[in-house]
Amino acid sequence: MAIMALAALVAPGCGERRADPLQLDGNLLTAMNQSGSDWTDVEIWINRQFRVTAPKIAANQAFRAPLDHFVTGYGQRFNFSRMQIRDVRLMAKGPAGAVVEIRKQFQGDALSEVLKGVGGQR
Repeated sequence: MAIMALAALVAPGCGERRADPLQLDGNLLTAMNQSGSDWTDVEIWINRQFRVTAPKIAANQAFRAPLDHFVTGYGQRFNFSRMQIRDVRLMAKGPAGAVVEIRKQFQGDALSEVLKGVGGQR
């Protein structure tokens, strides 16, 4: 009985955690529109240099793009095997032209994570 009461108290505080709206999985980027409204004129940028566009991402739908589809204004393609991703952001228009901007949060940079604790203090 006490266990059921404890479960009833804890369960309301356990909200469903939403997935990251910008996900990287190998050579694939997925942008998820978790809102109840369509996004239009969608631009997704890698490192503020490489871009891919989509006319629309419907409400509660996902858009997927291989990273080699991202290009600069000069036609250079993102090379997943040779380039590091430091910044990913999405910009779009929401209902009534409202600006939608999402930036992927990274945990530190890759080099500092690899070298954490190496070398000590000098």
